[in-house]
Amino acid sequence: MQKIRVSSVMFIGSMLLYINVSGQVKDNAQTNSGIEIPIQHSASGIKKIKLQPLSDKIIHVTAIATEKFPDDKSLMAVKLSDDAVKFTTTKSPDQVTLSTSSLKVDVSTKTGLITYRDSSGKVLLAQTKNEGLSLIPKVFSGEPSYQVSQLFDAQENEAYYGLGQHQQGLVNYNGRRVDLVQYNTEIGVPFFVSNKGYGLLWDNYSITRAGDIRDYQPLTALKLFSKEGDEGWLTATYTSKTDPDKVLLKQPISELSINWLTDQHKFPSTVKMQDAVVHYEGAVASELEGLYQLQLKYAGYIKVWFDDKLVADFWRQAWNSGSAILDLELKKNKKTKIKIEWIPDGAESYLGLTCLPPLPKSLMNTFALSSESGNAVNYYFIQGANADQVISGYRTVTGKAVLMPKWAMGFWQSRERYKTQDEILSTVKTFRDKKIPLDNIVLDWSYWKQPEWGSQQFDPERFADPDGMIKSLHKQNVNLMISVWPKFNKGFDIYDKLNEQNFLYKRNIADGRVDWIGKGYSNTFYDAFNPKARTAFWELMNKRLYSKGIDAWWMDATEPDMHSNLPVEIRKDLMNPTYEGSSTTYFNAFPLVNAKGVYEGQRKVNNENRVFILTRSAYAGLQRYAAVAWSGDIASRWEDMKTQIGAGVNFSLSGMPYWTMDIGGFSVEKRYENPNKEDLEEWRELNARWYQFGAFVPLFRVHGQFPFREIYNIAPEGHPAYKSMLYYNKLRYRLMPYIYSIAGNTYHHDYTMMRGLMMDFPQDLKAFNLSDAFLFGPSLLINPVYKYKERNREVYLPSGQGWYDLYTGKYFNGGQTIKADAPYEKMPVYVKEGSIVPTGPELQYTSEKPADPITLFVYTGKNASFSLYEDEGTNYNYEKGAFATIDFNYDENTKTLTVGSRKGSFKGMQDSRTFKIVVITPKSARALDFNQKVNQSFTYSGKAVTIKL
Repeated sequence: MQKIRVSSVMFIGSMLLYINVSGQVKDNAQTNSGIEIPIQHSASGIKKIKLQPLSDKIIHVTAIATEKFPDDKSLMAVKLSDDAVKFTTTKSPDQVTLSTSSLKVDVSTKTGLITYRDSSGKVLLAQTKNEGLSLIPKVFSGEPSYQVSQLFDAQENEAYYGLGQHQQGLVNYNGRRVDLVQYNTEIGVPFFVSNKGYGLLWDNYSITRAGDIRDYQPLTALKLFSKEGDEGWLTATYTSKTDPDKVLLKQPISELSINWLTDQHKFPSTVKMQDAVVHYEGAVASELEGLYQLQLKYAGYIKVWFDDKLVADFWRQAWNSGSAILDLELKKNKKTKIKIEWIPDGAESYLGLTCLPPLPKSLMNTFALSSESGNAVNYYFIQGANADQVISGYRTVTGKAVLMPKWAMGFWQSRERYKTQDEILSTVKTFRDKKIPLDNIVLDWSYWKQPEWGSQQFDPERFADPDGMIKSLHKQNVNLMISVWPKFNKGFDIYDKLNEQNFLYKRNIADGRVDWIGKGYSNTFYDAFNPKARTAFWELMNKRLYSKGIDAWWMDATEPDMHSNLPVEIRKDLMNPTYEGSSTTYFNAFPLVNAKGVYEGQRKVNNENRVFILTRSAYAGLQRYAAVAWSGDIASRWEDMKTQIGAGVNFSLSGMPYWTMDIGGFSVEKRYENPNKEDLEEWRELNARWYQFGAFVPLFRVHGQFPFREIYNIAPEGHPAYKSMLYYNKLRYRLMPYIYSIAGNTYHHDYTMMRGLMMDFPQDLKAFNLSDAFLFGPSLLINPVYKYKERNREVYLPSGQGWYDLYTGKYFNGGQTIKADAPYEKMPVYVKEGSIVPTGPELQYTSEKPADPITLFVYTGKNASFSLYEDEGTNYNYEKGAFATIDFNYDENTKTLTVGSRKGSFKGMQDSRTFKIVVITPKSARALDFNQKVNQSFTYSGKAVTIKL
């Protein structure tokens, strides 16, 4: 290969090397701006490709169908350093290669296909040789655009993670279709991490598909057989809900597509939906054998059987339908019996069933990305030796994950909803009286006068003295988070002011839709893409809420969800046009710019106290705006609890370290509202198990509809549920030195708190697909119990090290599946061999007292290390270097623990403190007992200490 000469030099910000592939050798480029490569005969529609190294491990790729590259404007990416990135370029007859110290990027000058290799030449990622269209011209709202796609080869045993938060119970997306579209409970983030040493950030804001991007087919893609064996349809039988033997209607059906409000006419007009139970029965078959993935959309109660085996048993409230993926393996022309039982939820409910047939050979072992609209193929390839390095690269591109206030790591109490000032104050008083730890209480929607949604003002009849209420909460060391929607009702002054400035979306008003509150009110959302509208939104929040002492923001319905249960095409109409352009082009980015306005607005007003935002939707880059996502309006069901595990793991693997959920689930079946004895006990056990799980995710937060969610309202003192919830609440606070340290690492070292097992055990193939376990920080293996009355569960202990039972200290070898004890009051948690877990004193709130003494639980058998992180807890001085770390290192060979010299300092730092040490070995189990006799205790004054254990 020969060195490429520069035939001409273009300047875009700083020097950009333009490669004329027929030129002679003249120079090597040593800038960070990269190279442009003309493509000769690509069938993909690509005419030019630009490669820009942002570091030795990050390559920004832009491919266009025109001669001129678009402006480097990005909502998700931040301005990058101008420091030069060293690279070289070489050329062979049909290929250009850009090389950094870590990567080699080969570009075919004939086809435009790109291959990424590490410095040794090993292929990390390659575009599929079967070239297809990458840029298809489109027009949206009069703006020229392209449908943008790329297809890549998948390696053997490759696994894909991230892509936001989804509720299908999957962790590894290899061979799956993932829809990146914002929806209540579904968050689309166009970033994935591969277990093969790289990740990819797709810089596009439109609705995107990832993985298997084929269209779902209607049910008629399969051979259908009626209950009686006739080919061509299934048998639908509608019976009375109150009289099961009474048949209301029986008919053939070959389509299940009551997916949205606009589909309600597909239900038989002669039957009232709210009065019916529907059974769909028959069989399916196909000449094409293989795995069929059936997408089920549902509201109400749904059960599905394949060959009499129950494969789905779900419930979801009608105003926010759920979805699931059901795998069906078919043999050639062999019938599989199918039965579906659907009990709709009221007069409007939803049921849809579509399928993805088996992959054709041409698409096997591939992974694709395809977006509705964009002006170029635009993505960042990120290399990393492990998932943490890849996520660090993602944050290099999109911004640091700012550190949340320490109080946010404590317990949050919420419900839908506290209706008065007295309810808020009496709840906090009860927590303090009962000695239940608490740091934050949440005031949900409708604290305003009913017609004035968007006023950001308290209703004086129910909140007579909000300033006094907030001061009272602060005196009790409780923070107040308040719900703020991007929604404004028509008919009062704030709406008129925003409308006059053209800050509001118009369509929902023009269509005449009303919401579900009271008589129903005409409403719409503001255009968060407009910087002046964002400023106006923040100024309203600041004047009417923040100035009163509000501590944090709950940004609800940020998909945006202007009217629930509308198909996405209508949802796009409702936010069209945005300030930036077509809603098709910018649909997914609303939650990002909405959080941006609040974060930047508050920091301008008060650059001392940390911003904190809870948002129902998210997009790449959200972590830089102090925003946490939660998993939306999930149901209070065991299966929903289980799907939160994969949802949280993949959201965390999407580069955003802070995630939470409604502990106990949000939407509640009617059987729990006025329960019989059995249902009451199930409700209590469900909440106890969910609390156990929730104590080990980044934010520990309870929320949901009636019944009330305070632990004393769920179960009386002395009940196993109450005792368990209180135990895990107190344990969370005991673990605060551990938790706040790993939170500090999210900023300082781009760490991830809630960790998929592939992050720490990349060589353990069995860990790749586990969707019911995760690591919390480096040491704690969390195994939620998600089945009613289950008193043990199978737990896989990853290979490569042993594991200790957290509660007893009993040692187990790794690489095995065990049946772990799971009594009512305990969830199986295991500690990785070679761990140091710091714990602090019992607390009622995070700032009650210093973390002194700290007890170090040292789990021996391998070398261990941990870095204790501390700062002032509520301000931004950590960005200026005001923080301290203490490194702990245990050496297994010498049986010594070294406590390193303290590094750094901050205002209020303890100069002297006590460390206690509890040693756990494979042969000497020690229970998790904070009052037990310790192995050693010593006073630490900041200088290094080495202790023989």
